[in-house]
Amino acid sequence: MKTKYSEGQSLVFVCEHCGKQFSIRLGKTKMRAPQKEERPDEEEFKDAFGSITVIENVFGFKQVLPLQEGDNVIGRRCVGTNINTPIETSDMSMDRRHCIINVKRNKQGKLVYTLQDAPSLTGTFLNNEILGDKDRIRIEDGAIVTIGATTFILRGAE
Repeated sequence: MKTKYSEGQSLVFVCEHCGKQFSIRLGKTKMRAPQKEERPDEEEFKDAFGSITVIENVFGFKQVLPLQEGDNVIGRRCVGTNINTPIETSDMSMDRRHCIINVKRNKQGKLVYTLQDAPSLTGTFLNNEILGDKDRIRIEDGAIVTIGATTFILRGAE
């Protein structure tokens, strides 16, 4: 496909509301596309402790990440940051430690999911509502969570 832009070229845009300038550089992503065998199926983790499905966007590919019992620290994958649920993304508005989903069993043996901000610089949103610094919100299968410019959906275990 032929365009009037070339790889490596920078484009500058100006916000018509605030006048702020921002630029993007055209080119290939530094992230590698997941191979077929690395693309887990959402059904794969439903019998364990559930999973999160990261929605594909301009910063990253669709990902299905399993949850474990206890605290699941979710954030941007970065060398040297020790978290147990890293998201492969170039979304710099996502902190390396952004939010936590705690998974535990109640007295009846049912899994309970609790969401909290880590805390992060840009906040954690549940269904477009920002969580407060001390909020611990119980979430269920299908909950939509946004961290930075990235959204994921909780898939509870059955």
